[in-house]
Amino acid sequence: MVSTVSNNGHADWHNTGPIIVHAINPLRPFENTDPVELPKPVSVRQYLDNNGIVEFTCPTLCLVNGEAIMRDRWSTLVLVQDDVCLFITLPAGGGGGGGGGGSNAIKTVLAIAVLVVATVVSGGVAGFVGGGMLGSFAGAAAAAAITVGGTALVNALVPAPGTGGGSAVNNVNALSASPTYSLTAQGNTARFGGAIPSQYGRHVMYPDFIAAPYGVFENNEQHLYQAMCLGLGEYDIEKIRIASTDINEFEEVTHQIVPPGATATLFDINVVTAEEVAGQQAPGTNEQTGIQYLGPFIAAPVDTITSSIGIDVIMPRGLYYADDNGNLQSRSVSFVVEARPIDEDDLPVGSWIVLGSESKSAASATAIRESYTYTVTPDRYQVRFRRTSDFDTSSRAGNDLVWGGLKSWIEGPDSFDDVTLLLVKARATNNLSTRTSRRFNVIQTRKLPIWDDQAGSWSAPVATRSIAWAFADICRSNHGGGLSDHKLALSELSSLDVELEARGDHFDAVFDSGRTIWQALTDVARCGRAVPVQQGSIMRMVRDKQLSLPSAFFGPRNILRNSFSIEYMLANEETSDNVEVTYFDERTWKPRQVEQSLAGSAMEKTAKVNLFGCTDKSHASREGHYMCAANQYRRIFATFRTELEGLVVSYGSLVMVSHDVPSWGTGGDVIAWDIATKTLTLSEPLELAGPDVHYIGFRDVMGGIGDVVAVDHLIDPTHAVLVDVPVIPIYTGTEMERTHFSFGPGNNWAQPCRVLSVRPRDGTTSVEISVVVENDLVHVN
Repeated sequence: MVSTVSNNGHADWHNTGPIIVHAINPLRPFENTDPVELPKPVSVRQYLDNNGIVEFTCPTLCLVNGEAIMRDRWSTLVLVQDDVCLFITLPAGGGGGGGGGGSNAIKTVLAIAVLVVATVVSGGVAGFVGGGMLGSFAGAAAAAAITVGGTALVNALVPAPGTGGGSAVNNVNALSASPTYSLTAQGNTARFGGAIPSQYGRHVMYPDFIAAPYGVFENNEQHLYQAMCLGLGEYDIEKIRIASTDINEFEEVTHQIVPPGATATLFDINVVTAEEVAGQQAPGTNEQTGIQYLGPFIAAPVDTITSSIGIDVIMPRGLYYADDNGNLQSRSVSFVVEARPIDEDDLPVGSWIVLGSESKSAASATAIRESYTYTVTPDRYQVRFRRTSDFDTSSRAGNDLVWGGLKSWIEGPDSFDDVTLLLVKARATNNLSTRTSRRFNVIQTRKLPIWDDQAGSWSAPVATRSIAWAFADICRSNHGGGLSDHKLALSELSSLDVELEARGDHFDAVFDSGRTIWQALTDVARCGRAVPVQQGSIMRMVRDKQLSLPSAFFGPRNILRNSFSIEYMLANEETSDNVEVTYFDERTWKPRQVEQSLAGSAMEKTAKVNLFGCTDKSHASREGHYMCAANQYRRIFATFRTELEGLVVSYGSLVMVSHDVPSWGTGGDVIAWDIATKTLTLSEPLELAGPDVHYIGFRDVMGGIGDVVAVDHLIDPTHAVLVDVPVIPIYTGTEMERTHFSFGPGNNWAQPCRVLSVRPRDGTTSVEISVVVENDLVHVN
């Protein structure tokens, strides 16, 4: 066997044969646990005989590759290369447990021994054990109500984006096609049938077309008409840009913002263009076989009513005849436009009518473009086009005639109650290219109503980046949850808004792809270090922050017998030690990354997360540090059952838990109380652990912590003298539960935990509570 010394001071081992590890004291796992390599295969019994061990002097457990081996197999089980044989000497002890729980001490010690030795294996022997043995130990420990696990990035209270509960994976898929977030797709598009964008906070928006853009020729210049949707609701417009340039720099562009309910007046937005007409050249009468039309083409789709019809005609070479001296002489073209009504099955229901009989004369070699509009009786139409002049075939002449476009002005709304529109009329110039004409974007801030908790009413919509009011709008709006106010914890949201605004935490994002309401709420809440919680019929947003007042106390007297289990999420080679947070920067409107780690981190394993809705570097940095801290300091989970008093807590509540299995204080109840001498008579024996001041915490009649008092000294294990008289009355009678207590050194008199779930069990007779051990280091920022 070859050994090297790793950074943690323990040996890294590389296996060349079977390995024997003897943990003499599993509660001090790093003492006398050096692995021994055997030179050749040998049975368990033969190894013991070779080392003069007939029987162990203390109870000892044998594990081979994580499996417990009974003594009758020691003679037949042969250890071969890569096998790990582990002998665990169990501490002596036993006897009954404390009240209420009645835990079996031997089982508890065995579980702890397996857990601790698993820690040794995962560290000092990991080089040759790999991942399999640790998994076996985890399985063995689970049978004793203690489990060991590991994952890349842990935070059970507010899951990191993409690690469960959030919608980061969905965000990645959705944003890949987003005109706002996908850099390759940024621009104005007609996403017919897609989600109407809903923006919250301050953001850049590349608005969608609500109808296909159309062009009209005026004085031989093309004017482009574009109607775009800025999103649901009302917005405070900070800047309108074409690509990166302010729209005011383009004198050929005019625009109108149409708030919800206002009327579009810059131009008619209800115009459709027939795709079939796209530059067909009309033959001259001298080229026609009989009377030859282009078309007919249907002017508008089914279920529309047309009030006006427009056509575009183009003379691409101009109109001229060049004489022998090179002078341009005039030439003319003429044409007729006809239409007839059709039904919803595209069948004619009337005769052809002449919309216009037009002619054009010029002496110019420059392309000539003209648009004509005809008012018609409201109906649905098909249109045809025919040239009524000869085509001059001379090479000196230019008199081509092209039918360039067909448009219909249809009946439809010119205002909308729930969206804001941007109308743009642009004259085609060298400044405005075909590409930039599809790069209109707006920097805007959503306007939302804000709840006034004092007045008990909503304000008029105001520009806000608030996380709380974005959360409320998704819950309340018709396009969201449609919840009434009494189903929202509005006072909580009002307090959270004040807290988050003081921190500078905002939600700035555009929902422009389909997702569930719960995903949207999760995204919004996550930017505030919170999660959505539906408690009964009430929707809440629970933020992970430092809490000082526990809402409940659970100990051996109210934790049901044999219901307590604990899980340790041990770090492994997959565990991240730093986090790279991607956010959408509010200065460049492009994705950027910021990396965060805890002091002393090796920064060898990076977890990458996308914090959707974050546009500020300092905000992203704070959340990255929080994720690192939660990943390191919140890796102990517990589950237990209690009676119906467990229903007083909810997700995120701070509770104090006392139990002997993980040594979270000594709990029981008070049998007698002498207020004169400040002496307690207790149901469980106490023991001072070291020189630190010891404390006793008392549960009040509401189930929470009523007071925590220092212990002056112990008269004997069941009699404690306090320094002060508790502020709550100590009850020792028989008409209700006696006052519960928990005892321990310093802050270890009980374990602070955060509630992860509360589930009724056994019908309505008990409640199962899952918690994660709290650590104030998570909340340093």
